[in-house]
Amino acid sequence: MSGRGRLVPCMCLGLFVVLCWVWVSFASFPDEQLPLEAWDAADRGAFQPQSALSEMEFASISSYTGPGNSDRRSNKELPILLWWSGGLFPHFPGDTERIDCATSSCLVTSNRKVQQYKRTASIIFYGTDFRAYEAPLPRLRHQTWALFHEESPMNNYFLSHGPGIRLFNYTATFRRESDYPLTLQWLPSLDYLLEPVAVTLEEKNRLRREGLAPVLYMQSHCDVPSDRNRYVQELMKYIQVDSYGKCLNNKALPQHLEDTSTATGEEHSFMSFVARYKFHLALENGLCPDYMTEKLWRPLHQGCVPVYRGSSVVADWMPNDHTAVIIDNFPSPKALADFLKHLDENDEEYAKYLEFKNVKSITNARLLEALETREWGVNDMSKPNYLNGFECYVCDQENARLAAERAYRKAPTKNKPPQPKMANNSHMGCPLPRPGFGSVQDLPEDDGWLQIWPQDYWQSLDQAEGLESLIRHNESDPSFLWKHIQNIAVSRARGKH
Repeated sequence: MSGRGRLVPCMCLGLFVVLCWVWVSFASFPDEQLPLEAWDAADRGAFQPQSALSEMEFASISSYTGPGNSDRRSNKELPILLWWSGGLFPHFPGDTERIDCATSSCLVTSNRKVQQYKRTASIIFYGTDFRAYEAPLPRLRHQTWALFHEESPMNNYFLSHGPGIRLFNYTATFRRESDYPLTLQWLPSLDYLLEPVAVTLEEKNRLRREGLAPVLYMQSHCDVPSDRNRYVQELMKYIQVDSYGKCLNNKALPQHLEDTSTATGEEHSFMSFVARYKFHLALENGLCPDYMTEKLWRPLHQGCVPVYRGSSVVADWMPNDHTAVIIDNFPSPKALADFLKHLDENDEEYAKYLEFKNVKSITNARLLEALETREWGVNDMSKPNYLNGFECYVCDQENARLAAERAYRKAPTKNKPPQPKMANNSHMGCPLPRPGFGSVQDLPEDDGWLQIWPQDYWQSLDQAEGLESLIRHNESDPSFLWKHIQNIAVSRARGKH
């Protein structure tokens, strides 16, 4: 009994230690101070999702303080930025770090425990992952929302509607009108465009005489909003197209290339194979102004002519006025096919589309200025990646907003309150998907594309209006979304919405 009695205080002490460990583990972010160790800069890196980000080397970058940053506050005094999409947190290791930006500093974290903290000034969302029924509610009046979305509009049509995009105060999207534009995210540099042609015109003509088609199509993502297969299928009636991949396949890839047929990277043997073709069908999976991917830039890099559909304003970014063949400039697939045949049979006319390889033939000042002045880089060790760039943009904006609020509270007669900032449809808004060829009225009711993408577009509007209603009513439970959507539908039916 005496031995058992001696065990009791020991067990209590052990239990106390365990409880303390659990408390520290689950309460590591008290509101007064976030525990931030000074991590060695050489250990820092970032997650790379499947998008243009996968083309970017997140090399270790030393700590940097902007030329206008004299922020000497301790970590516990800094505003907090919360990355809601934890998988995209652009720091490693850990889930929290101090960032020192151009004019100010912040703490950034992916730990959602800080969501309702007084110091949490802004929440950053990754557009592809944003779901109305998972939004952090209630939305706090002192917090702003920031949107990072560089991927296809098809990933989340919620953001293409006014009620959806207006929920965000800061944006980084492919649209030039966004606060932190990522329009040329797939174009690493001017030198990438100026790279000498991979296969000479003489060699392409020789391959043509041996039976190689003039036009290449390579897609394995077939069911997309742009309905590109429908157009290509019609085009193939009028011109020879070698189609690889899973969509409209009529030709097998060499066995050694099968693993790279859908790659977004630039493996040498794959690039050499596709560079043999004079024309590359470059149809984006979604249609939206300024949405341009490697489908456009890669053929230009190789010295091939992209036959393009995607951004309706793509001409604004081309090196000159005869770089790409724009599908929507032709009244029909047959008219396009006739033009491609003309270029195929006239070397002098075809060669004009490659004149941009001489820098003196690049006449687009907008393109040159954008490449020269963008503060983020792609595979450029001298510049930050655009994830870190955007969070620094939000950090500086939030510190300026908070400073203006303090000044106004201190002297409201001398200082104006900060004006609320709100995104609008020009920051992302993409149009209703349309058939790749023909009219929507001509499609049968059981058409697969018709049953998916127009409905997805309008259902996304319902969710955007529903979330806007949740926030307006200060709801704290996102599961009420469906009830609000139903109420809106009833109100609309009664002519009151």
